[in-house]
Amino acid sequence: MIHAANSSARSVGCSAWFPVAPPGSPSGPLRLYPSPQGTTNAPGTQTADANAPALAPEGKPFRVALLTAGPISDAGWNAGAYEGLQAIKKELGAEVSHQQTKSPAEFEAAFRDFAQQGYDVIFAHGNEYGDPALKIAKDYPNTTFVISAGGVEAPNVISIVYDLGQATYLMGEIGALMSKTGKLGAVGGVEIPSVKSTFISYEGGAKAAKPSTAVTTAYLGSWEDQNAAKQQTVALINAGHDILIHNADQAGLGVIQAVRENKEKGVFIFGTNKNQNDLAPEVMLASATIAYPEAFLNVAREVKNGKAKGRIEYLGLKEGVVGLEYNPALKPKIPDTVIQKVEQDKAAIIAGTLQVPRGKL
Repeated sequence: MIHAANSSARSVGCSAWFPVAPPGSPSGPLRLYPSPQGTTNAPGTQTADANAPALAPEGKPFRVALLTAGPISDAGWNAGAYEGLQAIKKELGAEVSHQQTKSPAEFEAAFRDFAQQGYDVIFAHGNEYGDPALKIAKDYPNTTFVISAGGVEAPNVISIVYDLGQATYLMGEIGALMSKTGKLGAVGGVEIPSVKSTFISYEGGAKAAKPSTAVTTAYLGSWEDQNAAKQQTVALINAGHDILIHNADQAGLGVIQAVRENKEKGVFIFGTNKNQNDLAPEVMLASATIAYPEAFLNVAREVKNGKAKGRIEYLGLKEGVVGLEYNPALKPKIPDTVIQKVEQDKAAIIAGTLQVPRGKL
């Protein structure tokens, strides 16, 4: 999940390629295949949809922009946001545009540019966009600024907080009850609040299920460095950590690959932010997911209907936006007693009788 602006802000590539696990080669490298959407734009450039609707007779079309700090080829956080943008296009007939930005100066410039063009909504996918949004939004009251994982609000600024920790807590329970070594590992991209919070929840679930469980967390200082991610993961595996979780965007693909390459050691991994089970079906136990299209559509509809109000909105299991999706190929390896406990605790979280530990967002 993204991310606070800092010196580790992501530099991103330009090609829209998506990772898949090659059929019949469970230990082979994750390969990249062209996205059917074509290409994604380089940082600082915009690409409006070529099939955008023409100007409606009664006025301008509904226009929606998306800013991401990383590539939409990460099979996770940014890819999910792009799916949300495409859902808005499909369901609401919106004219959409996506731009990659990687510094606070670029954030502000992109906000101002889209607002000056008359965009109705600008989704900015990451908490690093919060302060720039507050600065620019006051000059463009007719544009709604929506910050993912944000902690800011104003009359035309909405923050959506995805409570992914509710799902990673349940993963921690599974990991603790399945680990043969009693040691779990977590690999993050950059150490920022939203990522730290998911790992705090993961450790909380592990220790609630089995207090003796040890959880080691490592940060890469990068969202893209897959080689560093592989090296860090191998180090954790060699130190006895047999069940891991990642929250590292594109670098997370390196974590997944390292686990695949060491599957003979009996190691497993959890995916985050999107359903990543198909990336490594032989080692991925489950994924903590976010229903980006649903969340994005709800806000976009509010704006289009003139009912949007500035706020900070939390979305989790109860709202059906956060989920825990088991990998069908490996679910039979999870003991029924573990699944029963997880489902009971999931119901308790939804009912509000089980409070998940989390960090400050």
